[in-house]
Amino acid sequence: MTFRVMVFGAGSIGAYVGGRLASAGAEVTFVGRPRMLDELKASGLRLTDLDGHEATVSPDTFHVATAPEGTPDLVLICVKSRDTSSAAAALDGLLRPGTVVLSLQNGIGNDAVIREILPTCVVLAGMVMFNVVHHPDGRFHRGTAGGIAVADDPALDRFAPLLRGSGLGVKRYPDLLPVQWAKLLLNLNNPINALSGRPLRAELANRDYRRCLALAQREALAAMARARIRPARLTVLPPETMTRLLTVPDAVFQRVAGKVLAIDPVARSSMADDLAAGRKTEIAWLCGEIVSLGAMVAMPTPVNQRLVDLITAAENGDHRTWSGSELLAQLRDAANGVPRDAAGGVAG
Repeated sequence: MTFRVMVFGAGSIGAYVGGRLASAGAEVTFVGRPRMLDELKASGLRLTDLDGHEATVSPDTFHVATAPEGTPDLVLICVKSRDTSSAAAALDGLLRPGTVVLSLQNGIGNDAVIREILPTCVVLAGMVMFNVVHHPDGRFHRGTAGGIAVADDPALDRFAPLLRGSGLGVKRYPDLLPVQWAKLLLNLNNPINALSGRPLRAELANRDYRRCLALAQREALAAMARARIRPARLTVLPPETMTRLLTVPDAVFQRVAGKVLAIDPVARSSMADDLAAGRKTEIAWLCGEIVSLGAMVAMPTPVNQRLVDLITAAENGDHRTWSGSELLAQLRDAANGVPRDAAGGVAG
């Protein structure tokens, strides 16, 4: 049986995931911006990864559209979190009752937003655990390890052969929330990477940047603990232990946690890509989520708030890159209550 799959949000992740499904035999429609769709139709898709896999998808085997159309069997929502409501609204009235809708997005709670707008669909949360680098002419490269985590539901059973055949490493979880919180912890590196101006591997190889991440993660873990949230273990070590390992000297980190640096040399965070393209970022759904959680449990989260402020300043035209020592000083000052203005200067 050939399944009709709609990928709503044909960015790097959407193009890669949809391309892998198309290569496994699905009839895929990509919904996105004209510029990306024009590239896909002109070049097709060339999908590669750091494990050596390669697949080519001819442009005559998939469809493109700037707005949702048709009656898909499976919908993958891959838009940025800020566009979740508008994407779901665009699907309202188009999908048949019982259509499976997967939210493959960063942050917590996007599935609830979609479910409220599409109450007759089977809306499931999901998380893409890898990074994708977009190269010209339709090449999309998975630059980090990982698969896709989804909330389990019997409605997924019929798609199991397609998902297995895609090679995307889809894993079903009875409760996805601990995975989402764990992924959010990892994604706290996104603003640090974006502010560093470096590829992920080079950034994580630098102790001061890792210390920045450790500060953000420790603060997040404290807020989670007060809220009785236990994140899943997605790394070799538990999250609490990983925050300590992040602060060791570079040579020790390389020796003990070398797998963390098993990243394509040019891979960057999606937030870095957004800033480079002049787009608004998802900082409100990453560090902002920790700030909101802290407010809910009456725990200050100044480190994550400082990262929100610095990324917001970058969105508004502050295009500086921060050295590891400069950014670490910023976050330590935040933790110690030293006031800063919106651009990072000492206030007063």
